Amino acid sequence: MLTIEKLKEFGADTEAGLTRCMNNEEFYFRLIGMAAKDPNFEKLEIALAMEEPDDAFEAAHALKGVLGNLALTPLFEPANEMCELLRGRTEMDYDPLLEQLMQAKAQLDALLAE
Repeated sequence: MLTIEKLKEFGADTEAGLTRCMNNEEFYFRLIGMAAKDPNFEKLEIALAMEEPDDAFEAAHALKGVLGNLALTPLFEPANEMCELLRGRTEMDYDPLLEQLMQAKAQLDALLAE
């Protein structure tokens, strides 16, 4: 079962996330569950694999917003970095950032499955 303590151990800024959710833990947890299923994770992976920077930017930007609002720091940080690099059309290997994002997502998925 997801708890505030587990989210803190994961690295989430639960105080900020809860504040944005009017201190309603049930609502916060529900939004986190929805965020973990966001189709933009898959869209980002596909866009990067297909070398489609515009689509990758859109997916990263959407994730940045959702993850930032929920204060899911371990997911937000790589999504934010990718978003800003893609915004500038930086040509680079995004695999390390994508891997960091997807590993954090896998950790969150495991917390949600408990």
